[in-house]
Amino acid sequence: MGQISQDAWLESHPYLRPVADFHAQVAAAAADIPVAAVFLPDLDNYLGDYQAGIPLLRSSHVSINFEAAASMVVSLVESLCSKLLPEKLAEERRVLDAQLRSAFDAPHRAVAWLLGNNAFVPAHPGLLRYLGWTALARYLGPLVDAYSRWRDEDRWLRSYCPTCGCGPSMSQLVGIDPGRQRFLSCGCCGTRWRFRRIGCPFCETPDAQRLAVLAIEGERSLRIDYCESCGAYLKTYNGEGSEVLMLADWTSLHVDLIASDRGLKRLASSLYEF
Repeated sequence: MGQISQDAWLESHPYLRPVADFHAQVAAAAADIPVAAVFLPDLDNYLGDYQAGIPLLRSSHVSINFEAAASMVVSLVESLCSKLLPEKLAEERRVLDAQLRSAFDAPHRAVAWLLGNNAFVPAHPGLLRYLGWTALARYLGPLVDAYSRWRDEDRWLRSYCPTCGCGPSMSQLVGIDPGRQRFLSCGCCGTRWRFRRIGCPFCETPDAQRLAVLAIEGERSLRIDYCESCGAYLKTYNGEGSEVLMLADWTSLHVDLIASDRGLKRLASSLYEF
């Protein structure tokens, strides 16, 4: 289908420009924050947990220092103070910044919350999830890349991210039949992993008769895969070459509205629920 540029996508989807502008502001602010080198552990020590289905960042056999990541989260929230944000987001940012500075261990507890520990109660969880994972994904990038080269995809095939344990935000179909493969994409840490070609990633029904596809008028590269058993759907990029754009989730928020209008449920993870 060829590579799709962001400018061309926004030209044909102008209603996405407000979220695109905010995304660009956050990306620019994050790019200005120095990224400390993440320690790459010996993944062979993690093999047993991998085979048992324990995500990398939740394994007791892998030690990751999140001190630098916590500082990056604080820096990102603070740096947005100089950005011209919508009034509601500006106020949420101010409150979140104050909360992260309210105690010496608040940033570390915030990172733990992002990784599934509920000991921290953020004032604005949607904004913290978005900004926090933007920073964490930059910090963890080298680890995600090394992990993707190490792991045997055939030994995972689970419905949650092998790196951070979050559910998928989108899926992708790669190749041509009969050897076509399906990949799930994590909207948090950016990991992509292979999943069964047929099966619901939410209720995990393997019944092909309960799985359906909704084509979207005017969208050659996107479709909605949904399950009649649980009513959940997953946006699917039906192509290759534009993964950065088409798996970004925000670039297809209009598809979520289409799915909602048809009574389908979004159980997929999202960083844009704020």
